[in-house]
Amino acid sequence: MTNPTNLTYCAEFDSLFQHQVFGLPALEKRAALMPVFNALHQHHLACSQTYARLTHGQPLSFRTPDELPYLAVRLFKHYSLSSVPDNEVFRVLQSSGTTSQSPAKVLLDKATSARQSKALVKIMQNFLGKQRLPMLIIDSPSVVKNKALSARAAGIQGMAFFGRQPVYALNEDMSLNSVAIEAFQRQYHAGPVLVFGFTFMVWEYFVRALQIAKQRLSMTNATLIHSGGWKTLVDKQVDNPSFKQKVSEVLGIERVHNFYGMAEQVGTVFVECEHGFLHAPSLAEILIRCPYTLKLQKMGQSGLVQVLSSIPSSYPGYSLLTEDLGRILGEDDCLCGRKGKYFEILGRLPKTELRGCSDTMGAG
Repeated sequence: MTNPTNLTYCAEFDSLFQHQVFGLPALEKRAALMPVFNALHQHHLACSQTYARLTHGQPLSFRTPDELPYLAVRLFKHYSLSSVPDNEVFRVLQSSGTTSQSPAKVLLDKATSARQSKALVKIMQNFLGKQRLPMLIIDSPSVVKNKALSARAAGIQGMAFFGRQPVYALNEDMSLNSVAIEAFQRQYHAGPVLVFGFTFMVWEYFVRALQIAKQRLSMTNATLIHSGGWKTLVDKQVDNPSFKQKVSEVLGIERVHNFYGMAEQVGTVFVECEHGFLHAPSLAEILIRCPYTLKLQKMGQSGLVQVLSSIPSSYPGYSLLTEDLGRILGEDDCLCGRKGKYFEILGRLPKTELRGCSDTMGAG
């Protein structure tokens, strides 16, 4: 029997999904999001004993996103958090993690998994268009063959919605598959193509490897989408501007979009616009909290990133306090024309584990 709280949530989500993905100014966005977040809160109260214990004493509904309860993202490394019966778990997604740490486990039912895919498509089409493009993946094909669905494999599978005839640029030992890369360039040199990979891997195993081999590509018709954490590259004194500059020099790619996301909230990604800022879509929100008091920070103040997603009903991960540091730079007035908050990620809290797909790959 379907839980009535889930039916309420599904109706509210369907209503929210009808809006343009970057078209809602602040007050309209809050009005559209809060019924969804309140429905998710009530659903998880009814269906997850752990969530009910963690949020004991909280009201049933809230007026603004900053009033909503939140869970520390680290909890997913230590507890199996679920709001569905075991027989409805469709997939277990494992986050990135170093070998010395347990990965987070995210339990998905079919409905949540489907919403993740729908949301990702709606967000990314705003940057890539609706045409499915020939796709070069900066990874080896073995990563998606593992039965345990890692965040890295999930990222590749998610981005595959926007590509066709995928070609993997790396061999299993992470060396360049030069034959595949050259064939891809020959076949698709005349039209737009999509290149996707995790940030560290794009840098270390593609850009740097080509540099060492004294090779340059001419992919002026390509769009590069990358994600997965910057700490390893920052340690190598590579920041976003220098990353883009080297990508332009070695690959010939000028259209480069980073995105911020995590296994605990797959689907609602925060994509970098043409002016270099990460954007919160209508399906999600971002808040910044003081690392010491957890009070809400003002615009422009740095602090801990809290992410809120309208998607997860199979597990209580709609409101998460991350271990990332960030700063909101503005709202509704980015030069790219997209509505909503835009922000930057400043790094990780000191002494927290490397967790991005890029960072753990770099540490391995």
